Amino acid sequence: MTHRIRVRHNFETAHRLPHLGGKCHSLHGHSWWAEVVVEAEELSADQTIVEFGPFKKELRAFIDAHLDHGAMLGADDPLAPLLAAHGSKVYLFGQAPYVRDLPHPTVEAVAVLLARASEAILDGRERAAGARVGRVRVTETHVNAAEYVPGDGRRDPSLRRAAS
Repeated sequence: MTHRIRVRHNFETAHRLPHLGGKCHSLHGHSWWAEVVVEAEELSADQTIVEFGPFKKELRAFIDAHLDHGAMLGADDPLAPLLAAHGSKVYLFGQAPYVRDLPHPTVEAVAVLLARASEAILDGRERAAGARVGRVRVTETHVNAAEYVPGDGRRDPSLRRAAS
């Protein structure tokens, strides 16, 4: 039997995808929703997968500090230094922790980012044996969403806690 918990959080963030062309070439924003599912085959001795409060607080703090009311851009995007020079919050895909291998802030890449950040947060928490991120769903509009389901349950060594 698999046990699951879900944590949801919303954030307002701009991004642009010049590599795709079309209307997403322009800087634009979304009211994003993230849902992170943590799962384990067995509960811990205190009958939890991970304690909601601390996990939720740290995940929301990551999102709020790095993404909310900012811009997600590729590290090579010419808008990145301009926005940063004017005091805007910019999270650089292709450079920032958890996304060095993901050059563009597509909704799919944002789902991977949040899975990796969530896994790192789990690393710092008391949790049930084998507890892991089972699924991340990121919704960027009412009709567009992406889901990321990490591999077969084996930990990717590249997902060790990165400086945020």
